[in-house]
Amino acid sequence: MNDTRPLPDNPFPRTPPIAPIFPLLVGMIAISFAPILVKYSQAPASIQGMYRMLFTLLLMLPFGRKQLPAIRGIRLKDWGLLALAGFFLGLHFLWWMMSMDLTSIASSTIILSLEPVLVMIGSFLLFKDKPSKMGIAGLLTAFAGILFVGSGDMGISRSAVTGDFLSFLSVLSIAVNMLIAKRILERVPSYLYSLVVFAVAFLFFALYNAATGTPMFGYPPREWLIFLLLAIVPTVLGHMIFNWLLAYVSATTISMSVFAEPVGASLLGIALFREMLNPFQLIGGALAIIGLLLYLKPTSQPK
Repeated sequence: MNDTRPLPDNPFPRTPPIAPIFPLLVGMIAISFAPILVKYSQAPASIQGMYRMLFTLLLMLPFGRKQLPAIRGIRLKDWGLLALAGFFLGLHFLWWMMSMDLTSIASSTIILSLEPVLVMIGSFLLFKDKPSKMGIAGLLTAFAGILFVGSGDMGISRSAVTGDFLSFLSVLSIAVNMLIAKRILERVPSYLYSLVVFAVAFLFFALYNAATGTPMFGYPPREWLIFLLLAIVPTVLGHMIFNWLLAYVSATTISMSVFAEPVGASLLGIALFREMLNPFQLIGGALAIIGLLLYLKPTSQPK
């Protein structure tokens, strides 16, 4: 998942070259492949994260050369916020990828879909953005769904519960990242924001791997292909398409894409890994989606 999507709704300055529904569908399908690729890889999570960030940076650079001089205009305070955003993005990827080794694709991605709800809580605590009664109802419903998933995994194994907990920590991390984005994207262009934050996340992983003695090289060609696909499919074809769409559609519309990952990834998990859904995952997933729909409903109505 690019977890650098701006939060405020953008104005619609021009007509998109193609109907937004088509790139939106491409992005939703693309992000569903992130947990599948992580499952296929046998490399440590920190190595997957490091090369995902590195290859994404290399893919981004040729398309943003005209924007690079604007880096000189970033204030010192904003550099600190960018570094913090990159650190929490790195934590998000690390904990989420580690969770995939311990719990099922369905459980991990259902928990991951709590992101907008946690952002709502953070916005209230930090920015005094008061949620509506419907938003609060959605929050409680979504949390009930996540607890349902977790209680079902308790009957599977202790490692599954640990994986669920790591997935929840990853959601907390990306929520912090998004709250920083909400503040800093008022002053820094989204391309530069993504570029700097990805670079910081790459450095985070490089330092983590060096500190833990994790080998950074010597992986078979299959792994390097997976690293590259993690950068191309869920990052470039997924979250970077969402960033581009923000010039034409509302952030609320983009936020709906959060539903694609648990649904699409769970279906792919069934087809590719025979990870059948248990009743707790089905009920918990349904509650999480209902809760998120309740949460998004007030923001999608005209003012």
